[in-house]
Amino acid sequence: MVDKILVRKSARELARLIRTQAVSPLEVLDTCLAVIDALNPKLNAIVTLAADQARDAARHAEAAVMKGDTLGPLHGLPIGVKDVTPTAGIRTTFASPLFKDYVPAEDAEAIRRLKAAGAIVLAKTNTPEFACGANTNNALFGPTRNPWNPALSPAGSSGGSAVAVASGMVPIAQGTDFGCSIRIPAAFCGIVGIRPTPGLTPSHPLALAWDPGQVHGPLARDAEDAALMLDCLVGFSRISPISVSPPWKSASADLERRDDIKGLRIAYVSDIAGIGVDAEIDTLCGNAAAALEKLGAHVEHVAFDASAGRAPYQTWRGFWMVGQQYERLAQIDAFGPNLRGNVEAGMKLNSLDFAAAERTRQELFAHFRILFERFDVLLTPAAPVKPYPVEMNFPDKINGKSFENYIDWIAPAYLITLVSLPAATAPAGLSQDGLPIGMQIVAPRFEEPLILSVARHIHRASKVGWPPIAGAN
Repeated sequence: MVDKILVRKSARELARLIRTQAVSPLEVLDTCLAVIDALNPKLNAIVTLAADQARDAARHAEAAVMKGDTLGPLHGLPIGVKDVTPTAGIRTTFASPLFKDYVPAEDAEAIRRLKAAGAIVLAKTNTPEFACGANTNNALFGPTRNPWNPALSPAGSSGGSAVAVASGMVPIAQGTDFGCSIRIPAAFCGIVGIRPTPGLTPSHPLALAWDPGQVHGPLARDAEDAALMLDCLVGFSRISPISVSPPWKSASADLERRDDIKGLRIAYVSDIAGIGVDAEIDTLCGNAAAALEKLGAHVEHVAFDASAGRAPYQTWRGFWMVGQQYERLAQIDAFGPNLRGNVEAGMKLNSLDFAAAERTRQELFAHFRILFERFDVLLTPAAPVKPYPVEMNFPDKINGKSFENYIDWIAPAYLITLVSLPAATAPAGLSQDGLPIGMQIVAPRFEEPLILSVARHIHRASKVGWPPIAGAN
């Protein structure tokens, strides 16, 4: 039986209950396992369950509580980890047949930090092959399904983590984000996800150590839980050559102090990518932005065009794909069609393509910098389309117009990646057919506490709660 009261608790409340001995880490673990048992067969969010290791860790966590040891902020909390992130002693497949039985000896640095904060790795969550794709599906494990409607996709590539959190399988989960991989799954599943400023979270042992593109970040049920997890991930590390320390001491502490957004200058842009946006999504997100005016913020609908970054992103992404798979290029025939196609496209690029992309990228960053001289925060729909059928690899049109290529639909997210800005998504409301619609919140580098503060207010006003399937627990 699922303890419905316990499963609905926030991560920070569960951590408090564990610290005060009101509940034990084993009780929390058993609750998560019961939800997984009930829902994962329908949703396929979790591909490797580390129940025995997690139970051992929960026993040690309980003993630490009873002894009065100093406890970390995530002490005793089960978490999900994306299946492209190495976990010591727990299978990590990268959703690839090449690694179907691979068990790493060491944790990724991000996971080491979460475990040092007291988290317990319970599960590896589904992802497309090597996180290549915006639909969570692969040849090893099949598709992950959206908890709001299992006939639909949760997007990708951190779709398994988003579904596990949204459905109550785990209170928080780790994801990675290069194009949209934390933000759009969070938006499609009605939760909060944040892509931090590159360098804040250590990427080791991901390939391309100097890469500012792929970052680790939290997926959580609200902004406060995302801040709690983010605090455990960030900080300088000698193991990462682009590592930096945040200019703030604690995102959680900043949120506690920052409950007032009076005077905040907010720009709302319907379509930063020049691809169009579903009318219902634009209306819901516009209304969510307008609701912030009642809290004292100054909201202005503005025209802002970042579409010049679409072609440079594809060039940058092409080089990135080749770099990520460099050690496996001789095995390219073993890749799935998505991954193989992306790598082959990247191998056709040359240094002039890269130079031209970098020039435009620099100009686009200046375009955003000028915007942030007038505004503190940019709001825009996280995705231009609603969740789509799980069988589709990607949506192919918007408002009756076909996309130019298969990643155009995620352009509102990847354009933010291109200019190395932080961004989060938060639920802005429900569509007429009961699907969550996400708002993307963007701010200058290292403004994560501000972003999460705005995310909190948007989420509160939207009143988007739990998906229907979670009510059947």
